[in-house]
Amino acid sequence: PGAQPGSPVEKFQQLDQMLPAPSPQRLASGAPGSGYWQNRADYDIDVTLDDEKRSLSGKAVITYHNHSPDTLHYLWIQLDQNYQSHNADSRAVPNIKRGVDPAKFSYFALDRLLAYEEYDGAMTLSAVTDKDGVPLKHQVVKTMMRVTPSAPLPPGSSFVLKVSWSFPINDAKRINERTGYEYFEKDGNCIYTIAQWFPRMAAYTDYGGWLHKQFLGTGEFTLEFGDYTVRLTVPEDHVVAATGVLQNPEQILSPAQRERLQQAQSEFKKPLFIITPDEALAAEKSRSQKTKTWVFKAENVRDFAFASSRKFIWDAMAVEGADFPPANAQTRENGANAKRTPVMAMSLYPKEGMPLWDKYSTHAIAHTIQVYSKYTFDYPYPLAWSVHGAVGGMEYPMICFNGPRPEEDGTYSERTKYALIGVVIHEVGHNYFPMVVNSDERQWTWMDEGLNSVVEYLAEEEWENKW
Repeated sequence: PGAQPGSPVEKFQQLDQMLPAPSPQRLASGAPGSGYWQNRADYDIDVTLDDEKRSLSGKAVITYHNHSPDTLHYLWIQLDQNYQSHNADSRAVPNIKRGVDPAKFSYFALDRLLAYEEYDGAMTLSAVTDKDGVPLKHQVVKTMMRVTPSAPLPPGSSFVLKVSWSFPINDAKRINERTGYEYFEKDGNCIYTIAQWFPRMAAYTDYGGWLHKQFLGTGEFTLEFGDYTVRLTVPEDHVVAATGVLQNPEQILSPAQRERLQQAQSEFKKPLFIITPDEALAAEKSRSQKTKTWVFKAENVRDFAFASSRKFIWDAMAVEGADFPPANAQTRENGANAKRTPVMAMSLYPKEGMPLWDKYSTHAIAHTIQVYSKYTFDYPYPLAWSVHGAVGGMEYPMICFNGPRPEEDGTYSERTKYALIGVVIHEVGHNYFPMVVNSDERQWTWMDEGLNSVVEYLAEEEWENKW
């Protein structure tokens, strides 16, 4: 007896032989031990979105904190945007499935191949330096970059590095990745849903050291938590949603918009328009050559994404029974007695998303937060966005991109309705798994998608008895 050839384990193998050995960092119970640690990365970023060239450029000051017991002689940084470069590993994989007659290749698949030939989305790095501007030795390995700091980082130390970069943004209708723009030919405008767009510190862990597997397009990422300050410079007539809280509403929003947003904080039954359909339609026709800078801050998150367009309608409502910070949270300033405000559920969508998005998107966000918080833990962020664009469904802290929309005549099927509600629940639910429970999807995909899907199905059943 014994394992048959090809069997993964022996039939009667003891379970404890399959589990990792307990350590001071990770106890046999699965809980963190007395020696548990996490490294940290804080970001201060300036980014400019060029609507004419459909490109992005940015510069970041990254402060990396080594909380590990190890001296680090080099750092790894994720450049996920390089997944869209001509020399990416994903481009070397045949695009025609085995056994498929190339003569029967669909037009969409052929156009996608042509688009990949035309578009090279490689991230151009113009500077990698220390805090004083001294160039650092670095090596780009496709979607990863190894950087040698000016001196090794002993336990408990920090290191500041500066990175500048740029890249052309992909057409998300032709190259449907996790980021990109959608162009609307009738009015000549774009919706930008931008993600995995800046150099991000790879995670360094006790169980795997540096997590520097290449990004191949399926397994996503795990990252270090940190605080973000991001200044987004976009055309003056654009509306922006992002991870984090807007810091300069007085400079960005009109008095009427600020008043509506204040009213929405006490509206728990239905969304209120912050930017109305008529206002969005008027903005579509403008072409301001001026710019505005939206400033966002987010605390203790593992990533940052944003969306920008002059086409956006904006609606918002408060989530009943959800406050920020949560009642059991210990805030840095005032402890458990800190003043709490309602968590805000908000959606951005163009007129092409109506009448579907205004009926269901923001309601689905609020429902998700309520149900997930009941079954898992309190929602830890002050807001949640659902943004409509060509990206079919993708999640980041406090913001997600979702694709279903009505037909051009405004009609939609039951299938499309449930597709929208379902994808909003699923992507907002990813705030819990993996944005807070920071699982590594390149190693254990099921921990991200599997756990989230279980609670998603519970939320869908509570949305409608016969879902």
